[in-house]
Amino acid sequence: MPAADAHELGDGIVERVMARSREFWCGLRGHDNLMQFEKERLFLQCASCGHETPGWALTEAPPRVVLRGDARRHALIRPRLIGAERRIA
Repeated sequence: MPAADAHELGDGIVERVMARSREFWCGLRGHDNLMQFEKERLFLQCASCGHETPGWALTEAPPRVVLRGDARRHALIRPRLIGAERRIA
């Protein structure tokens, strides 16, 4: 077996051992799930071992936002700043 093939074989074994150790660690303490988005899919993916949940299909149309009632209630309120002449301290 040439030295280059042996080196690649060794790298493959190391990668598999590391992947198995991450899976074992997640099996002991649980996955570090992060929410992931794709074009038509939402799922959880472990940051440590890469495990993915089946997720949810995002095939429905997004909900429409309808504002009812007084428009002033839905406006953002900006705080009033106190001028330098009224500042105390």
